[in-house]
Amino acid sequence: MNHNFCVIMAGGAGTRFWPMSTSAYPKQFIDFFGTGKSLLQMTLDRFRPLIPIEHFFIVTSERYYQVVKTQLPELKDEQILLEPFRRNTAPCIAYANGRIRQIDPDANIVVTPSDHLIYNEQSFVEHISSALACTENNAWLLTLGIQPTRPETGYGYIQYDEKNSYLPDPRISKVKLFTEKPQLELAKHFLESGDFLWNAGIFVWKAAVIRQAFERYLPEIHNLFLSIEEDLGTEREKASIERIYTECTSISIDYGVMEKAENVNVLASDFGWTDLGTWSSLHEQIRLHEQTKLDEEGNALLTQANNTFLYKSSNNIIAVPKEKVAVVEGLDGYIVAVTDEVVLICRKEEEQNIRQFVTDVQIVKGDIFV
Repeated sequence: MNHNFCVIMAGGAGTRFWPMSTSAYPKQFIDFFGTGKSLLQMTLDRFRPLIPIEHFFIVTSERYYQVVKTQLPELKDEQILLEPFRRNTAPCIAYANGRIRQIDPDANIVVTPSDHLIYNEQSFVEHISSALACTENNAWLLTLGIQPTRPETGYGYIQYDEKNSYLPDPRISKVKLFTEKPQLELAKHFLESGDFLWNAGIFVWKAAVIRQAFERYLPEIHNLFLSIEEDLGTEREKASIERIYTECTSISIDYGVMEKAENVNVLASDFGWTDLGTWSSLHEQIRLHEQTKLDEEGNALLTQANNTFLYKSSNNIIAVPKEKVAVVEGLDGYIVAVTDEVVLICRKEEEQNIRQFVTDVQIVKGDIFV
């Protein structure tokens, strides 16, 4: 019997890719690269070699049920877990873990975000396979860390103990410390020290092990889900989930469990990973891996090349619907994003202000544009 399961967290409604990504249709459902597949679909596909299709669970918001069903029609309704409110990653994981334990108490589970890019999928599958073998034989909470290539301030970091590695796979080591997004000087120090990894937010563990961790470190959340254990998988599930989510603390699995637990290990990884978090990071990934989408001046076109006309413009990222024509003159280092309702023109170096732009538009124009 295959005990491997995969939980894909797809409930985020981030605004950093606005107006292309909106609260009604966020980035995990978007095909950024013209491949015919959204980030969510790409995420599920890269786990297919290891996980039977009936062992996938998508945790998302109630409002995204239909888009998940449309993009992943092979999944049954009971594989799409709907959260009534956003409560961060810990309640999301507790919910999925409760459902999976009903099916297989010996389940070995991968938990992953739905909005990452992986460029070497063969290497990725090998890493996940090794991680699953590790947690099958050890009562560990395992996380994946990425070998850093630059002093990145937008990622969390994991420090590992180089002298305490796992013999069957020496890439796996005991975790010393989790650190949130550092200032630049500290990020430089992390890079130079050689024993820090980027926190990828991908976890592997046995269902029983993470349940014990919730019981010890997040007892309130554990007890809430324990109280509705018999309702999961029945017609009572929806009402019970709505009830306990009103009482549930909003907390991340990193802060609530991983930073406190003693049985945490990390698999040092290098398979072309990026957290697709901002327009600038998207432009950088296109520059590194999708050079055919760049013109001679370094402009990245998330559009049909023949509907965008550029003059004396360089290093921009431009997203325009195929039914529209864009003419851009004299811009260097800008985001130009056009939808049916919104036009955004913003310097890449100022994109941290997009959240404020969204708030301002929402206050004046309501929710329809955000």
